Amino acid sequence: MQYRIDKKTLLNILTIWDSHLKRKVHLIACGGTALTLLDIKESTKDIDLLIPDEKEYRYLIKILTDLGYDRVTGTGWARKGEGFKFDLFSGKTIFTTELLESPLKEGNNIPLKEYEYLYLGILNYYDLIISKIFRDTTVDRDDCLRLFEARQEEIDMDKLRNRFNETSSYDTSDEKNKKNFEYFLKDLKEKGFKV
Repeated sequence: MQYRIDKKTLLNILTIWDSHLKRKVHLIACGGTALTLLDIKESTKDIDLLIPDEKEYRYLIKILTDLGYDRVTGTGWARKGEGFKFDLFSGKTIFTTELLESPLKEGNNIPLKEYEYLYLGILNYYDLIISKIFRDTTVDRDDCLRLFEARQEEIDMDKLRNRFNETSSYDTSDEKNKKNFEYFLKDLKEKGFKV
């Protein structure tokens, strides 16, 4: 059975992870996890975390393996009985989307919580929307609309367009991505937003 995880439960799990660490690890929430941590969604079925530093990624995987987590998909890690999985991405690639810059660069993530060793940030709104538009599932489109509705005052549409176009120009699915972006803009217009 697939469970959903809320913000409080996720933060509690990360507290346990932190208690087993002996050095710094930076986690950047992306996907539905980011929206859950931003209080835009109540819960998420999978936890999507980007670990931009490769050495930190390898160290975290070693610790999680020691804690009983097993690889269940290419990027997915789970522990028996928990009912949800952690998708852990390394570097600056989320699913198949390569970000223009590291999320650790100033302004590319929203700081949420610092534990003793773990740093938890949330991917910036622009890269969050872009990575979801590139995936283009119904849930991703709905999430983009929810994020825009909740944070529209903080999102500069010109900056989003420019960053989207640049990110997409490096992707092999550039034409498909551009069509997806047009659908997103159309959805925003239908909801009465100026785009």
